[in-house]
Amino acid sequence: MSNVKEIEFAVEQAVLDIGVKIVFAVIEGIDNTSVSPEWMETRTETISRLLEEYSDIDYHADPILEGFHILHDHAGVKRRKNTPASENLIRLLKKHGDVFFINQAVDIYNIISMESKLALGAHDIDRAEGNVTLRFTDGTERFLPIGQSEPIPNHPHEYSYCDDANEVLCRLEIRQVEKTKVDEQTTNVFYIIQGNEATDQELLLATARRVVDETTRYCGGTGRVVVPKIV
Repeated sequence: MSNVKEIEFAVEQAVLDIGVKIVFAVIEGIDNTSVSPEWMETRTETISRLLEEYSDIDYHADPILEGFHILHDHAGVKRRKNTPASENLIRLLKKHGDVFFINQAVDIYNIISMESKLALGAHDIDRAEGNVTLRFTDGTERFLPIGQSEPIPNHPHEYSYCDDANEVLCRLEIRQVEKTKVDEQTTNVFYIIQGNEATDQELLLATARRVVDETTRYCGGTGRVVVPKIV
C-alpha cells in the first residue's frame, strides 16, 4: 500500500441547513491500471437492468433526483444547465444505452450512483492540498473543471468541495476538476457520497460502504467510511 497522507473532512452547518447530506469514503492502495472481467460482466448485467428499470422514469417526480434540484433552488443555482450528477448519468444511459467507461474505479462509482440515485464523486487524495471542506463559495476560489485548460470564474454562494489551497474540487455535486481527477495512476481516493432531504443517513452510509466493498473487491486496497465534522 502506498503511504497515504492524512486528510480530514468537514462540512459547514450552513450547507447542511439547506438540506445537503454528506458522507465520505477513503480507499487507500487501489490498483486502477487494469479492468476485471468479473466487473465487466457485473457492469453489463447492471446496465441492462437499469435500462429496463428507468425506461419510463419521470425525473422530477422522483424524490431523490428532484431533491438535488431543490438544493440548487436553495443555493440560488438555476436549474437549466445544472443537471444533478446522478440524473445526468441516467440521462446518458438512456440516450446511449451505456455510460462512457473512463477507468475501473470511476466506472464502479458511476454505476453505484445510477443505482442509488445519490451524487457520487471520486478524487485523488495525493493531489488535494490539505483538508477538504464542503462549504459555500465566496467567489475567490480557483476552479479548473475537468476538460478545461484554464480556470473559469467561480460563482459565490454555491456549495462546493474545496481544499485548503482555496481550490474547488467539485462544484455543487455536478462538476469535478482536473486537479484531483482519478486516473489509472491514482492509488489513494476519497469519495463524495451526497444526498438531499429525500435521502436518509442510512442510505448514504450503506452506499458509502458499498463503494468501499465493490472498489476494494475489484481494485484492491483498504477503505473506510468517514462522517465529516461540522464547522
